[in-house]
Amino acid sequence: MGFIVVAAGFVVFLNVAMYILLRSFLGMQGKRIHRGCLILNLLSIIGIGMGFKPENAGELTAIIIQSVTIWLMTQIFLIALLSVALMAAFLFSLLAKRRREPLFAGMKGGRYVVAVMAAVALGLSLYGSFVERHELHTVEYTVPVEGLGERLEGYRIAQLSDVHLGSFYSLEDFRELLEKTAEERPDVLVVTGDVFDNAGMTMQAARLLDSYSDRFPQGIYYCRGNHEYIRGIPLLEIALQDKRIHNLVNSNVLVLEDSRPLYIAGVDYPMQREQFDYLADAYTKKAMEGVPDNAVKILLAHHPNFIKNAAIYDTALVLSGHTHGGQLGLEGMPLVPPVFEYMRGWYSQGATRLYVHPGNGSWFPFRLGCQPEIAIFTLRGR
Repeated sequence: MGFIVVAAGFVVFLNVAMYILLRSFLGMQGKRIHRGCLILNLLSIIGIGMGFKPENAGELTAIIIQSVTIWLMTQIFLIALLSVALMAAFLFSLLAKRRREPLFAGMKGGRYVVAVMAAVALGLSLYGSFVERHELHTVEYTVPVEGLGERLEGYRIAQLSDVHLGSFYSLEDFRELLEKTAEERPDVLVVTGDVFDNAGMTMQAARLLDSYSDRFPQGIYYCRGNHEYIRGIPLLEIALQDKRIHNLVNSNVLVLEDSRPLYIAGVDYPMQREQFDYLADAYTKKAMEGVPDNAVKILLAHHPNFIKNAAIYDTALVLSGHTHGGQLGLEGMPLVPPVFEYMRGWYSQGATRLYVHPGNGSWFPFRLGCQPEIAIFTLRGR
């Protein structure tokens, strides 16, 4: 319910912004055009209430969510374009020492200019909704580790995250993702939460993931995300109990012996936000129990804020997700408000490095400037 209220408030904000900009841009013509926007925004609020609920699923719900997404993103892009145009016109009027008037007000071409901007905004929205969110790509990174042993030199780790199985990511999509990841021939696969996001798919998805265990020579390692809690942890535990997947719930596994042995640890997701710091500290402490001080430690944590806890234990690498990289970006930089301290890509705290994966799927079906990815990390000594 909290999310629906916040989302509805955001739609109201967009509606007010559209009204102000259209009036400023076209005068009374803009007011008339805005009436259509108002109707669509009211329908969007209803759609949010109907579609963005865990208990609702199915093709109709998917159509509602996708339609609302297309309209909201079109509106956001149009607001951005109108704002830039209005600011440019205002600056021009100051430089020309002219009286400020609504841009193109009373001119026959005004509506055509707005129409062109609306077409561009719609095009971007459709591209992000139906094209880019399916454009999977592979990225490779080198992770330098002090005193790395001979057996771990060149060790390759693949990461997937935030698949969000459900209306916008099918089991067949998941199979294709796993197949493409296996073709990269990493030593291990790590999956950092928010995979099992549809209770009706959980059992099949667990079997599918398990079926790829032999394709990753030293195993598959998984930690929970918040959406697994939304869909039901008891069902997930039943689905994973007889599988070869290493289900890391505040625990660790010795992966490879070497002069510095490799351990992969994983932490649970703290659902109680007001207790996040306390739980993160307790979860990390438990996850690192029994891990030798000289080990090469890799921590799987759905929420990226665990870097602060991992650094205490001299963890070499933290792999996380959760943020989806903002789902909207430019040249690798998120273009959304910084609601997360660590949004996308690389961060460090002391000798500990964090990678925030942009995700492979989404419950909000849109990506622009933030492609889904297979991330490959190669360990190198230094």
